[in-house]
Amino acid sequence: MKRSRFEKRLVVLLLAVTLVLSSFSFAFAVEEESDIFELTILHTNDIHGRIDAGIGFPRLATIVNEFRAENDNVLLLDAGDTVHGRPLVNLSQGESVIELMNAIGYDYMTAGNHDFNYGYEQLIKLNELADFPIFAGNVIDEDTKEPIIDKTYDIITFDDITIAIFGIATPETTFKSHPKNTEGLEFIDPVVYAGEMVGELEAYSPDFVIALTHLGMDDSTAPSERSTTIAQEVSGIDLIVDGHSHHLLEEGYMVGDTLIVQAGEYLGSLGVVKLVVDGDDVEWIAGIYDYDEDAVDENEEILAMLDAIKAERDEIYNVVIGTNLTRLDGEREIVRTQESNLGNLITDAMLYSSGADVAFTNGGGIRASIEVGEITVGHVADVLPFGNLLYVVELSGADLVAALEHGTDEYPEPKGAFPHVAGMSYKIDPDAEAGQRVHSVMIGDEPIDPEKMYHVATNDFVAAGGDDYTMVGEAETVAMYNDLAEVVVEFIEELGEVDYGVEGRILVEAYSDEPVDDDPVDEDPVDEDPVAEDPEDEDDEETSPPTGDDSVILYVLLAGASLVVIVGSRKKHKV
Repeated sequence: MKRSRFEKRLVVLLLAVTLVLSSFSFAFAVEEESDIFELTILHTNDIHGRIDAGIGFPRLATIVNEFRAENDNVLLLDAGDTVHGRPLVNLSQGESVIELMNAIGYDYMTAGNHDFNYGYEQLIKLNELADFPIFAGNVIDEDTKEPIIDKTYDIITFDDITIAIFGIATPETTFKSHPKNTEGLEFIDPVVYAGEMVGELEAYSPDFVIALTHLGMDDSTAPSERSTTIAQEVSGIDLIVDGHSHHLLEEGYMVGDTLIVQAGEYLGSLGVVKLVVDGDDVEWIAGIYDYDEDAVDENEEILAMLDAIKAERDEIYNVVIGTNLTRLDGEREIVRTQESNLGNLITDAMLYSSGADVAFTNGGGIRASIEVGEITVGHVADVLPFGNLLYVVELSGADLVAALEHGTDEYPEPKGAFPHVAGMSYKIDPDAEAGQRVHSVMIGDEPIDPEKMYHVATNDFVAAGGDDYTMVGEAETVAMYNDLAEVVVEFIEELGEVDYGVEGRILVEAYSDEPVDDDPVDEDPVDEDPVAEDPEDEDDEETSPPTGDDSVILYVLLAGASLVVIVGSRKKHKV
């Protein structure tokens, strides 16, 4: 390939913006007298619709313009999970984000799993609206075997330097977006696809190859679907601009001859990579923009566009979606201590949308009540303002009970982790010790089986171990769905009239180990097993039951359970 003329030297350094700007100014002041070539690559990932959070799009535009004023050779890339995640952008199905990205001047984007959340047909439409390609080359129609988006790569020439760029979407999209969003699609294995692309691009003799990927580097991701594996197994890729695992790689991450970069999440950071070619020497310098909010003005054009989007959102917030016949109680002192009719409505919506076995959500995520009368989109947004997503995880019955114990361990004191449930019920013994208060857990009409695996719908905050739900954070994610507020809006629209009450899903009742016997005849408890018929009467101190007594197993498991907290210095959960 053409780049063999370079003696490749990779350098990864922490990049302070003051050094970036000063070095750019010097380099291009002498460009006509020097053979030095410099390219600046600015990159974002996992914004999740938070266009007004962190740096925010208005200030991002100012920063990008400053870089472009210093250097004509600038690329602005996004590694996906961008157009969905908050009501502000969800209401336009991501079109408002694309309009802003056009105005800021993005050059390329790769589709993330949540960019499929509106359905892949809408992703195709967003690509048509964009002034830049949205790559998803490894996503093909299962019938035609053709990519759903035609443009799968691009060739860019700066001076006499040729750069090839292509993108890869994560196969996890099939379960980390609603499965209906990818029906009829196939995802080519990322390692296989990367190898094929590098081979195809050789025809253009590029000096450098960039892979713009939404794959991540989490251990929970299949090895062949990680960016690190591509770097290990596919030669010829110089830079991987990645997303999905929300890593903040402040100095980049080298795997062999390939530099991998990510810029965290939610527009909290802007990644900066500088490529310097001086004769036969090549340097890749990776870092994070040294952001100071007070030192960066908001771009007036982007700010005006953002204000207009917010005004449109406010109009949509007034759209009526149903009628409420009974006040839905979301008061703090209620949702953090006891069953609430609003908690029941939310968890029923989660169960309805996901098809899981059971659902539970933390009371701290319920932030407002809904009064009797018309229900609007805005009312639901007030109740669920955090932009959480609906997740389904797989938990054993024992771990599910441990989660309930954790959420109620401060009862009757309020706790944000207090679990509201659907598809199940449980009782709290207020006089029992913390960690041993929950009993009589029922899944539908059946007692919970501590050894059985259940599909549990929850929100992404809890699924990541939030509110110290470590046992949930360690569980396998089975599926990801849309914004939780969207799920509730759709459920209310289905209902039309909402008339919810407290149903006894969560009761406060002392645990009794006395067996219930309708026939008061003395019988030998060794010969008869009175607890086998009624799990509410199971005795956790019973020894060696002749048949498998689930309650004994359950309490032994809980008594000996040890919770492991996973701590990562920079690593955050995937959304």
